[in-house]
Amino acid sequence: MKIFAVGRNYTEHIAELNNERPDNPVIFTKPETAVIKNGDPFYYPSFSKDIHFELEVVLKIAKNGKNIDQRFASKYYEEIALGIDFTARDLQTSLKTKGLPWDLAKGFDGSAPISDFYDKNQFGDLHNLNFSLKQNGEVKQVGDTKLMLFGFDEIVSFISKYFTLKKGDFIFTGTPKGVGPVAIGDKLEGFINDKKLLNVDIK
Repeated sequence: MKIFAVGRNYTEHIAELNNERPDNPVIFTKPETAVIKNGDPFYYPSFSKDIHFELEVVLKIAKNGKNIDQRFASKYYEEIALGIDFTARDLQTSLKTKGLPWDLAKGFDGSAPISDFYDKNQFGDLHNLNFSLKQNGEVKQVGDTKLMLFGFDEIVSFISKYFTLKKGDFIFTGTPKGVGPVAIGDKLEGFINDKKLLNVDIK
């Protein structure tokens, strides 16, 4: 199982981190050991003092595909979930400054909590999907998929040019503005529309 993620896919999030707007999807990966199942806690790692939450809609690939035409990309995912792309921001900043890869800051153990997956058809229009994150009961992130620079189908098609997508692969599709630090004792909750999908306790 492979985990792909898209960086810089919402304009206001690009601005809050002072990044450049990309011409193509910015793709990075996480290992399988990054996954935390819904309800399991996240243990704050010793190598960072600035772990940030980034809430994202996650696609699950339903069948194998390579060089997928964007017109048919929607046939390759049937379920969606919410996930958090935990990022060691201090480590990421140091790596980016040196021109080094982000793997240590993005792919560490437990850096990808994911909710249960749900049939995509139960959420209505996937191109106008509202999702949000609460930290200790306070809304911190609100996103809408209509504001994505690169939509679900474009992302699937783009990734499949470089990697064969296989059934069971995950794709994190990008985070909106409002990312921020977590602390031990925090409780994070993720919602699509008004439906709570994700719970993560920080320990």
